[in-house]
Amino acid sequence: MASNLPAPEGTEIQEPPTAGAWGEWNPTEDSVRPVRGKHRVAKQRGGLARSSTVLGVGVIAAVGAGGIATAQDRPQVAISLPAMPALPDLPDLMTGDNARQEDGGSGSAAQANGRTGIIEQQSAQGADAGEALRNRILQQAESQQDAAEAKARAEAEQAAQQAAAQEAKQKLEEARKAAEEAKAQAEAKAKEEAEAKAAAEAAEAAAAKAEQERLAKPSGSYSLPTSAYTLTSHYGDSGSMWSSGHHTGLDFAAPTGTPVKAVAAGKITSAGWSGAYGYRIVLELPDGTEIWYCHLSSMSVTSGTVGAGETIGRVGATGNVTGPHLHLEVRKGGATQDPLAWLNSKGLNV
Repeated sequence: MASNLPAPEGTEIQEPPTAGAWGEWNPTEDSVRPVRGKHRVAKQRGGLARSSTVLGVGVIAAVGAGGIATAQDRPQVAISLPAMPALPDLPDLMTGDNARQEDGGSGSAAQANGRTGIIEQQSAQGADAGEALRNRILQQAESQQDAAEAKARAEAEQAAQQAAAQEAKQKLEEARKAAEEAKAQAEAKAKEEAEAKAAAEAAEAAAAKAEQERLAKPSGSYSLPTSAYTLTSHYGDSGSMWSSGHHTGLDFAAPTGTPVKAVAAGKITSAGWSGAYGYRIVLELPDGTEIWYCHLSSMSVTSGTVGAGETIGRVGATGNVTGPHLHLEVRKGGATQDPLAWLNSKGLNV
């Protein structure tokens, strides 16, 4: 198969076996002069060799432009292609080094002096680029992992701080509640103690009152002359305070206004002012015994009969006294008797 197009520049054409219609063609220096100038070669992919690519393109271009010739129309022409010159290094092509492209032979000489082929350079550069990319990916992954770990640590620390704050708040609330409970218990205990003390005092007062009432109640038909008293002077005591030189009665010291009662049923024979005795009431019993109530502040009953325990007057400080008290005398047949002994003989505990 032959082509009717002229051979590309730099192609050596052998002499045809017969001249045929084209005549004889002799190559000249211009026709075989190598192509000069910068050539940009596309980056090979898939490991294809540059020489095979150029050869394929040249054959397809020659066949497509001239069509298919038959053996009958054209004489057979032997075409031989010279070896492709060595391509320059990839960095030279990328930077546009015109000095390396001035002479095609200089590139062949440089490759002949020990430069590696384009496929090997691409492989090495690809390996270096892949390693660099791999390192960058690993660095990014490590950075992302460090950031994630730092974020997780920060979240864990924040959660721990929140938990500690919540725990401290809970403990503080528990302490506050415990303090309030302790205070409430202390107040309740103090209240109970105060109530118990008040109850004890009330019970004691009630017992004392009951005892006084018991003492004041008539023993059979007799009663104490007053209550809430203190014995200050007894019968027979001597001193300058009494005109006879000795005490003729029994003194019951008590606050002014304390009730004075009849020691037994009888009749009031006298009631009124009596000099040093002050206000006095004389109660005569059925057996003729007289009971004198002296230094009274007031007299409730001044005549008639009264029963045992009936109030007939009030304690006072009238007459010759140094303080409020009831001066009680017991007289029989005009002579004085010891009031304490007489009261005890009637079953009364003074």
